[in-house]
Amino acid sequence: MPVKNGIETLEEIRSLNVQTPAIFLTSMSDISTIKLGFEAGCSDYIRKPFHFEELEIRMNKLVLECTSKKIKLGPNQYYSSASMELIDNKKIIDFTENEKNLIYYLVKNLNHIVSSDTLMDYVWDDKIVNSNTLRTQIKKIRSKLSFDFIQNTRGTGYKIEDYTIND
Repeated sequence: MPVKNGIETLEEIRSLNVQTPAIFLTSMSDISTIKLGFEAGCSDYIRKPFHFEELEIRMNKLVLECTSKKIKLGPNQYYSSASMELIDNKKIIDFTENEKNLIYYLVKNLNHIVSSDTLMDYVWDDKIVNSNTLRTQIKKIRSKLSFDFIQNTRGTGYKIEDYTIND
């Protein structure tokens, strides 16, 4: 990489609290470099030359790990991306399709504000809706929860934070 190396780049990305999985593909295979890569936050490390099939296997493993883990949203609230289910006090909460999509998109963008327009585009696709529709959906979701983890950023949008950060 011309300006900085992959380890420095990943450290900078992780400092922004972005937890997207990262695989290093490198010819640098000494143990100290591998250790630095994992300390910087890489998810996996593949030495060059490599087989594309190996990369595909490792990528599929990371996708499975990321989608099957439960994310803590509140003191007793967990979200499973794989099943799009919200567990509140050990009970699965029943949501409409729009409510599920709304929570999914906010969790997908965990710790980041999502604009109201973006949420409306994602949840309602080609249908024309206004901010009142979105606010009503958020209110319905909140009414089903024992702990409100959806944050409103006035005039900007909504976000959900990973509760383990505040734990």
